[in-house]
Amino acid sequence: MEILRYRAFTTAHPDPASGNPAGVVLDAEGLDEAEMVAIAAELGFSETAFLTEIQHDAARVRYFTPRAEIAFCGHATIASGVALARRRAAGPTVRLTTNAGLVPVDVTPDRATLTAVETEVEPLDDALLDALLRAVRLEKADLDPALPPALVHGGNLHPLLVVRPGVLPRLDHDDDAVLRLQDSQGWDGTVPVVERLSPTRFASRNPFPRGGIREDPATGSAAAGLGAYLRAGGHVEAPVVISVDQGSEVGRPSAIVVDVPDQGRIRVTGAAEEM
Repeated sequence: MEILRYRAFTTAHPDPASGNPAGVVLDAEGLDEAEMVAIAAELGFSETAFLTEIQHDAARVRYFTPRAEIAFCGHATIASGVALARRRAAGPTVRLTTNAGLVPVDVTPDRATLTAVETEVEPLDDALLDALLRAVRLEKADLDPALPPALVHGGNLHPLLVVRPGVLPRLDHDDDAVLRLQDSQGWDGTVPVVERLSPTRFASRNPFPRGGIREDPATGSAAAGLGAYLRAGGHVEAPVVISVDQGSEVGRPSAIVVDVPDQGRIRVTGAAEEM
């Protein structure tokens, strides 16, 4: 067994603080679930990926926060793809079997591209929206009227809020209230709060107390969900490539690239570095 530490979705200009830290455990066959939780908690990252049945072009992967197992994690998948390319000369495509479904990942020693599972988008219930706004300490007037709130199903559940310009920098959510909502609603993913900066560029902040941290620096599954949301609502003209800037507010600037085809599964690309 090998326990590795990576930063995923690092920026184009090398920055030792950029990207979202993730644990990657190779050859984890000897671990039971309690041991996986313990290792994830000891590493202290929002998620750790545990890989078994590793082959040149396939592996089984499970993801754990310091609290529990979740179905999928985007940044730990990017980290795992790069680790497999570096440590096992895997590639050019590795099929990862996750609890959310089969996720093909194109891998190189520097970056990876995951093909997200099928993603569904639905409106966010009014009562639930009110509770969520209270938890993130925002008002309905803060929301972008052109991009309505939604619930995105895609590996993990993410409630998505798009806000007006100027709102994102002052986001100051209530950790306990967000965690209660995440636990009660089964939202394994982050709570993405997004601002549209241009037709194809977005900024995002992601409260994530369920992952044991206040705010996630880079969230691949939420970025995939955003791409699906924009396409489903006709808010972009697909095919299109969008970028998501995340993590600056927590000192870990991150860069996520999202390929949105006119139909079919969303692809998410990011660079990764071993810590």
